[in-house]
Amino acid sequence: MLSFRPGMRYGMIRCIGGAPRIRSPSCRRNKVDAAEANAIATLRQNIRRRNARATIIEAASPILVDHPERITGKRVLVVEDGPTLTHGEMSFGAGMLAADRFGAAEVVDPRPWTVGTIAETFKRYPNIGTLLPAMGYGEQQVQDLATTINAVPCDTVIIGTPIDLTRLIRITQPTVRVRYELQEVGKPDLGDVLAPFLK
Repeated sequence: MLSFRPGMRYGMIRCIGGAPRIRSPSCRRNKVDAAEANAIATLRQNIRRRNARATIIEAASPILVDHPERITGKRVLVVEDGPTLTHGEMSFGAGMLAADRFGAAEVVDPRPWTVGTIAETFKRYPNIGTLLPAMGYGEQQVQDLATTINAVPCDTVIIGTPIDLTRLIRITQPTVRVRYELQEVGKPDLGDVLAPFLK
């Protein structure tokens, strides 16, 4: 099964070497709850164009927040999944959704406090804006990320990354963990797709 999300450039996940050829018998469209209707329609058309017989499963991705009270009325630093902001060309992620939903007073711009490889990431991807991409592919990037986070004057750090950063680095400010939960929408669902194989 392949997973796609609407709203990316060209309405399709880009792969090295061009658009993917979809051979999978089923595809899942994620984040249909946060995407515009025309982006969802474009994605469906692009999947059909590459594999007219693929079963398409739609899924919403509601966010789960462990301490929303640490966001409301606070000055927050939003740390998002790095590849989502850089390679994925998205302008926001789970962390920013949480900041908006729970009424953060301000999203603090981390750029004045970035160091080393994190500062280089902002130079390479200037459209990231006020979100901090969690770039932690090596020891130096993880160290630079920790230094940057701890230098930003904020009330709360919103962690919108797939991994819990507090397991990798020490963060001195209070933190909030934000995750997506998969919620299938309508039929067919994953159970329908797998049922023939489970008999």
